[in-house]
Amino acid sequence: MQVVSVIDLLGGQVVRGKAGERAEYRPIESQLAADAQPASVAEALAKAGFRTTYVADLDAIAGATPAWAIYETLMRCGLELWVDAGLARAEQAREMASFEVDSRSLTAIVAGLESLQSPAELAPMCRAVGNRRLIFSLDLKDGAPLGGAGWRGLTSRQIAVVALRMGVRRMIVLDLAAVGMGRGAGTEPLCRELRTLDPSLEIIAGGGVRSLADLRSLQAAGCNAALVASALHDGKLTAEDCATLRS
Repeated sequence: MQVVSVIDLLGGQVVRGKAGERAEYRPIESQLAADAQPASVAEALAKAGFRTTYVADLDAIAGATPAWAIYETLMRCGLELWVDAGLARAEQAREMASFEVDSRSLTAIVAGLESLQSPAELAPMCRAVGNRRLIFSLDLKDGAPLGGAGWRGLTSRQIAVVALRMGVRRMIVLDLAAVGMGRGAGTEPLCRELRTLDPSLEIIAGGGVRSLADLRSLQAAGCNAALVASALHDGKLTAEDCATLRS
């Protein structure tokens, strides 16, 4: 099981998530990094051994221009990035896919449910980016799917089925209500259900991981990877802990 570190960007700083209530996010205080500047956090994560990093560009998700200069900084610090910048159209996905720093590209482009008005945008994104590079994020809050009008009335399972039909091969399961709350992910039942839908689907769990026990629980539920932020910065999880999950 892979552990993917997380950087939440807001106003040019790395912030600590809190139940998806973005107005409450504050600059992170970390046992790994000296301050909340993106370069400081990136260097600390890389030094600790966490190279693959999921970046939630919260300003871009809210409609601002992607933080290209910060992505460049993070990549120059040695991180391989999965970026969610609030994609709503295939043209935006193509722009993200073409971004390079020293001939290195973003490792993955994330299409979040909360930014997509309907399933119609997802298939063109898969074609534009490639279904091994695109990751669909099944965004939830307290178990309820977050999405535009075109998704209304669909259950999490139904949305996952639609995404698979659109060509998705990699999927994040993220309950924003659990982010930064230290209560565990709580998405294990849904992850088990998704595993039965398609044994080859790459499932990445996010939100609420607080310990090695939580990671083992997600691994047992069929997850291939997990997104972790607060537990790393609070010293509750170390690179040595995470290494024990690799098979």
